Amino acid sequence: CFDIELNESDPEKLADIVCALEPTFGAINLEDIKAPDCFIVEKICRERMNIPVFHDDQHGTAVVTLAALWNSLRLTGRDIGGLSVVISGVGAAGMAVGRILIDAGIGEIVGIDRQGAVYSGRGDLNFAKEWFADNTNPDRKMGTIHDVLHGADVFIGLSAPGLLTAADLRNMASEPLVFAMANPDPEIRPEEADGLAAVMATGRSDYPNQINNVLAFPGIFRGALDVGATDITENMKLAAAKAIADSVSDDELTDRFVVPSVFDRAVPARVAAAVAEAALADGVCRG
Repeated sequence: CFDIELNESDPEKLADIVCALEPTFGAINLEDIKAPDCFIVEKICRERMNIPVFHDDQHGTAVVTLAALWNSLRLTGRDIGGLSVVISGVGAAGMAVGRILIDAGIGEIVGIDRQGAVYSGRGDLNFAKEWFADNTNPDRKMGTIHDVLHGADVFIGLSAPGLLTAADLRNMASEPLVFAMANPDPEIRPEEADGLAAVMATGRSDYPNQINNVLAFPGIFRGALDVGATDITENMKLAAAKAIADSVSDDELTDRFVVPSVFDRAVPARVAAAVAEAALADGVCRG
């Protein structure tokens, strides 16, 4: 594994450089590329390269978020199809979380950026946010985060600290699920949530339920490499999320433990096996 830093800010030129590295590497993990450039780089690389390309800031976050959500629903006895979800932050991670939640069967998702709710027809959207707008927010809700959060079941924060108060959580549906993942300071701290959330998660290691990409990408790459995968498909990401969720047993599952510890050495092996099986099922392995 090599950490390669590239001094290039043009996304198409950056993609050219990454593609030229293909003979040396079995897979590529993209990191720290801002939106919307990251979508351009990933698209070009996936189209041109015959090895797996994975943008961890997007898809690693999405996989672990879905795992935590599945286990939160298992704990609270709710059905994923009836959820109303608000995603704060429609950048790289927010976009990928939205996509994987759609694939998992959630129909009502509203994204929020600095200008408010993202909806189809809003005139100031880049190409990536236009896709998001066309595939979410079917009722074209408008307004601030405080407006659209009213009655929502789930809050997923991938944005900035201190956006929410306890009053916002009281305006959500009963027993809301709150994933406040802005780092290092979440959108609302667990102690400020005043015990209002049925499940509270952050991206920090000093609070329960740390949603951290490290639960996903080592096993995803191990599984892809083990079977000679040429791509990482949506089905492989869903399989990874399920393997992470299944790593928490019924006896272990509580409101303070909906995702396994990042130090659980068994998780990467479980994820690898699930991802390898999904890759074979999807027919993306070298013959």
